[in-house]
Amino acid sequence: MQPTLTSLARAGGCAAKYPAARLQELLGGIVPADAEDLIVGLDPADDAAVYRLDDRTALVFTVDFFPPVVDDPRTFGRIAATNALNDVFAMGGRPLLALSVTAFPEELPVEVLGEVLAGAAEATREAGAILAGGHTIRDDEPKYGLAVVGTVHPEGVWRKSGARPGDAVFLTKPLGTGLVLQAVREGRAPEGALEAAIEAMTELNRDAADALHSFSPNAVTDVTGFGLLGHAHETAERSGVRIELSAQQLPALPGALDLAAAGVRTGGDPRNRDFAGPHVDCDAAPELAALAYDPQTAGGLLVTLPRDKRVVLEATFAAAGLPLYAVGTVEEGRGVALS
Repeated sequence: MQPTLTSLARAGGCAAKYPAARLQELLGGIVPADAEDLIVGLDPADDAAVYRLDDRTALVFTVDFFPPVVDDPRTFGRIAATNALNDVFAMGGRPLLALSVTAFPEELPVEVLGEVLAGAAEATREAGAILAGGHTIRDDEPKYGLAVVGTVHPEGVWRKSGARPGDAVFLTKPLGTGLVLQAVREGRAPEGALEAAIEAMTELNRDAADALHSFSPNAVTDVTGFGLLGHAHETAERSGVRIELSAQQLPALPGALDLAAAGVRTGGDPRNRDFAGPHVDCDAAPELAALAYDPQTAGGLLVTLPRDKRVVLEATFAAAGLPLYAVGTVEEGRGVALS
């Protein structure tokens, strides 16, 4: 009998990310390139690198890949591609070209890999980009993702380091993909939970980014493997501010909070707590804290912009039929609060 994709994976999706604390230590030992036209590189790192070509155009570069989160190969390909493409949208850019990064067992039928690539091609076309090639190696654990090049105006780059006191904080997708996927592996997921998670993970952040452009947000990042609190911590630390999140306002996928209350956790949960926990003041209920630490795959955008723009922003998203969740504020100080 042919094994399922997830049975071959030790960890799935962005929960397979290298621990953020170790990554921070690793990157700290790399001397940043002294390049005048490198707008965003390692000092500080962001969702993608950005390199200025001229006064009107900069290139956005990113790469992202991971083991399977679902067994359907076409859906896996689409989720992995969406996750990578979303890094470009999080920088304020538009994807232009993508290359596949593939590791796959020879024992699996080639048609399975063909379906993964087909799903990725669908997402890439929807993002307005071209899937133009890639590289494939043999591996016992399947992995898939994209290296993506996009474009952005040099003055229009969105960074995670620009949050300012007085900003409101928003999310554009509900949380809980890690909890739901772990529950599926354990046979504990309620009916409809996986389908809702897949719908979220295959949704590009393109439309949300389009709706944001006219508001010139102060800080933007996409919420992925480090969880909401991990990415909020990065934003707060690099911006020199304090982010206060309302636990009761956090949006959750169907079933995610009940699963968290029942004790479901991913392998990424303790790593995210090790990374962000020392910087987080938390008096929220355990299930809400678990939701906030939960590693997300192809998550939504975490956005800060001045509070006086909130009403118009919410109206703009509502008119476009897009979800938007006000989840907190930016204040003077340091760290993150979840209360």
